[in-house]
Amino acid sequence: MTEKISPLGEVLKVTGRLLRSGRVPGQLIIQYTDRCNATCPQCGMRVTNDFARTTLAEQRVAEMIRHAADHGVAALSFTGGEPFMCLDEVCRLASVAGAHKIPYIRTGTNGYLFRGAENADFSDRMKTLADKLAATPLRNIWVSIDSADVATHEQMRGLPGVIKGVEKALPIFAERGLYLSANLGINRNFAGRDKDRDHLDYPFFRAGFDRFYRFVTELGFTIANVCYPMHGDDESDQAVYAATATDRVVSFTYEEKLNLFQALSDAIPGHRQNIRIFTPRCSLHALLQQYRGREELTTPCRGGIDYFFVDSQSGHSYPCGYRGDEDLGRFEEMTPPSCSAAQECRRCDWECFRDPTELFSPLLDLRLAPGRLMQRLWKDRTFYRLWREDLRYYRACGFFDGRRNLDHEKLRPWRNPVLP
Repeated sequence: MTEKISPLGEVLKVTGRLLRSGRVPGQLIIQYTDRCNATCPQCGMRVTNDFARTTLAEQRVAEMIRHAADHGVAALSFTGGEPFMCLDEVCRLASVAGAHKIPYIRTGTNGYLFRGAENADFSDRMKTLADKLAATPLRNIWVSIDSADVATHEQMRGLPGVIKGVEKALPIFAERGLYLSANLGINRNFAGRDKDRDHLDYPFFRAGFDRFYRFVTELGFTIANVCYPMHGDDESDQAVYAATATDRVVSFTYEEKLNLFQALSDAIPGHRQNIRIFTPRCSLHALLQQYRGREELTTPCRGGIDYFFVDSQSGHSYPCGYRGDEDLGRFEEMTPPSCSAAQECRRCDWECFRDPTELFSPLLDLRLAPGRLMQRLWKDRTFYRLWREDLRYYRACGFFDGRRNLDHEKLRPWRNPVLP
């Protein structure tokens, strides 16, 4: 009798094989379209920006997916623009990815389809939408939430009434086994409208993150993620991903980033028992070390080695959305392990790549750089304490499976955290 291996067991088996070869499970982010219908000031793809919009060819993306599956890619994300403007195509492509055994398939939305909660047909529309998504192998679906203040979020997005619709839609999705994620892109208004504050200090960020986690939990979300600021001081013009806009609302000083990352790390323990928080504190600790000038105690990003980004304008791949000066050509023609773009890079704080890089770093260093592992363990024991804590929490969260509800019993150990 053949032993049945769970999807997670299969992933762990593949992970072990890759780590032995000096790699980690791959990740591919595909910007399927740069079309959008929202007005977010923090994004260069907002609908009010006048430029020629593009959408990738569905058949070509299917080829990318097949190639990705053949080269150890375990996580695939469809981003935009607004992916739900191409909903049918994204659903079909997610099914292609599932057929090729890619286990972590994700996409997201600004929530525009959730508007009109007051209309008589709202529930029927949401049931139809949820049924369509539930029929795919999509594991996680995020909804962007810019602020814990409803009026601020809806004004920034240009989507009046969307929060009420999200709140009303979440139970409908949950009935179909879909537990959506709240996704905060950190901005100066995330706790409410910025009252022309020239400098955002630690108390501002700490209170703001506490307010945000309470807000999305009360809305009915069971998973939350945070996107770190993507604005770079020197090389932002090289970004190929237009979500890296340089508007003041997402621009932070060096000192503000120190306050921001410390406040986020300190806020997380008090909310881990109520909502599954994907953000790993060990990664935040590494970013703080970097900003404090201790770069040797951090891990270079795996972008261009195991993680890649495909741009909708050129259809080419890049080490990440930030390194637009390193065009790697067509992803489906690449052999990622031999990618020539591999280099030690810490040029941005893109959590999509920096977070998993730090989470895998102890295991990878054990295989490739045991000396670096021992040096870091000796000089920065806090990182390894947080890393072990994160792994225990991830396990209790079911590794953030958006097809399963939060298990309060498994999160019991985090009900009385030792707060910073």
